[in-house]
Amino acid sequence: MRLLHNFKYYLFSFFGFVLYVFFTLTLDKVSYRASFVPKEKYVGYLSYFFSEGFLCASLAWLLSIPVLYAFEHFIDFADLQKKSILKLALVFIGAQVLYSMLIWPLLNVASVQFLHDGMKLTVFMKLTNIPYFFTVFLIWLFIVTAVKLYHYFKKVKLNQVELESSLRESQLNTLKGQINPHFMFNSLNNIRGLILEDTTRARDMITRLSEMLRYSLAKSDVNTILIKEELQTVDNYIEISKIQFEDRLQFKMSADTDTLNIAIPPMIIQMLIENAVKHGISNLKNGGEINLAVYRTDGQLFIIVTNSGSLTISEGSTRLGLENIKKRLALLFGNRAHFSLMEKDTFVEAKITIPLA
Repeated sequence: MRLLHNFKYYLFSFFGFVLYVFFTLTLDKVSYRASFVPKEKYVGYLSYFFSEGFLCASLAWLLSIPVLYAFEHFIDFADLQKKSILKLALVFIGAQVLYSMLIWPLLNVASVQFLHDGMKLTVFMKLTNIPYFFTVFLIWLFIVTAVKLYHYFKKVKLNQVELESSLRESQLNTLKGQINPHFMFNSLNNIRGLILEDTTRARDMITRLSEMLRYSLAKSDVNTILIKEELQTVDNYIEISKIQFEDRLQFKMSADTDTLNIAIPPMIIQMLIENAVKHGISNLKNGGEINLAVYRTDGQLFIIVTNSGSLTISEGSTRLGLENIKKRLALLFGNRAHFSLMEKDTFVEAKITIPLA
């Protein structure tokens, strides 16, 4: 929630400053002076005290706006850094200094107007007022921080609910879209034919298929999984698919060893590979190749899948898997993770970028 764009905030904060100053400063002065100020000067003093309170509160409110801007510009509770806190502290101190420089000339004008004499304050007297003004700003900053934290945790909780819902939906989508009945039927049918030709390979394919099913059922409801486990499932999927496509499907995989134990959302690589097979290789008469690259650099993890073919969307395609990837990346990493799908020459490239810190 951005308070700078909220009209209600400006309204309530202005009246908040005014009421706080009036109750902690103005009314005390009025009560104190009433006991010994001559009646002929009482109205003048009363007018001055209320104008003083209004000027102090108004100036504090105006200077709180740039501090609030700095707060919303620099402070991100999801990625809080010392540098950002230092910048906010400098703006906060600057507002205090500016407040002290401006308030006394303004109060001097009010003094001349209502008391008919200028304010005769020493430097020491002005310095003794700084703690009060600092306290006013500090209380305001505390309230703003509390409001921002409330909305932040509310958003985090909402995202968590959405993520859990997405994971449940992902499990259904996996059974429906990734390990779907059509794929199961083709795989079993191809394995049945393979039994007559190569029983050893057929047994291996049955094992791989069972591992894929176990993986999809056991891992689809968790937040993250190690890359090395995901790559094992990808390898199973490719080997099973080669029963159907044979030499038409060429697959190359390159994964840096320092990425194998990195945790990622489950099934996102598998979804990319299946998308490449389903919408790329299967549409090419002579087949083609799929390349998978996984590496890390500059604090980011890159997962890139390229396949032969062009970027075309077949009629009736819902692109369920790709939309699933985008949504889960957004929920887990916000705008720090990116997914792109583009055509490069005779290849289609799907690229996922995930922050590591």
